[in-house]
Amino acid sequence: MMTWLRSWVSMALAATWLVHGAAHADDIQASLDALAARASPGMLGVEVLDLQDGRVWKVHADRDYPMMSVFKAPLGALVLSKVERHELTLDQQVTVTRADLRHGKSPIADRFHGDSQRFSLRQLLVAAVHDSDNTAADIVLRLAGGPAALTSFLHSHGIEGLRVDRGEGEIYNDTMGLDSHGQPPASETPQAQALRIQRGVAGYMADPRDRSTPDAAVTFLRKLTKGELLSAASTRQLLTMMTNSPPFRIDTGLPQHVTFAHKGGTSGTFNGMTPAFNDIGIAQFPDGHAVIVAAFMTGAHLSETDRAALFHDLGTLVGRVHPAPLKSSPAP
Repeated sequence: MMTWLRSWVSMALAATWLVHGAAHADDIQASLDALAARASPGMLGVEVLDLQDGRVWKVHADRDYPMMSVFKAPLGALVLSKVERHELTLDQQVTVTRADLRHGKSPIADRFHGDSQRFSLRQLLVAAVHDSDNTAADIVLRLAGGPAALTSFLHSHGIEGLRVDRGEGEIYNDTMGLDSHGQPPASETPQAQALRIQRGVAGYMADPRDRSTPDAAVTFLRKLTKGELLSAASTRQLLTMMTNSPPFRIDTGLPQHVTFAHKGGTSGTFNGMTPAFNDIGIAQFPDGHAVIVAAFMTGAHLSETDRAALFHDLGTLVGRVHPAPLKSSPAP
């Protein structure tokens, strides 16, 4: 009799879990759709993957988006793969010249003195991935064989839909309408400058280069986490570089006990429109449960505060994929 009762209770609990599990999945998708609607008239593409059970939630995940600095995470994987093959060493010294300095975020450029300085590849790689340093990223990309080598590395591992075509310097020059030396036309009027930037930004928005789908970004992170791109030691090394503090974007909404290895990407805002506002990463729960998320927003007319709030709410949603388990009552 007691055995039958235990069996009945187990079946009842299983049925309850299935009902609530299905409702939970629907709730996650509805919330994701609502976040995408908030981005309008911009476009928000998101994919969320529960690594443990394979459940996936998507919205606008099969179209491509401008990456900006998101590409620095795959770049880290390429460099570490070359280190494993003894084509590069993290201790090798690299000379950085003033001509190598880039616009945008670059702690290296900010503290650069003289005509040249030497850094180890390890220092440059950490700066590129962890600090999102544009100067370091372009130097590391060049050492690793350039954009074509990075795209080829990804394709060779079955990661389609993510392409790298230019470095940070070239993207900046193209978007700003500058020449190959980063210079504007001589004797340019303020009106001509505004039109030049307007044309450059429109061109960047329409350019098929340097883009990724959320699908491709999730595939990259899944293969990285599963050890399909690098050795276990190199994988840990890259994920450590990708783990930032304090919280930056999606992780502002995650539960405090969840760690987030990720890479963001952000463009400037032009006439109230932001071409790229992105974050991709792996949320690791204390019990080992992992959830991957890739979010790309383009053409956003939201304020900086509203963009941050949207990604915070996405982090909260990711946290709900694996909520803290309820304590169960002892079996009779």
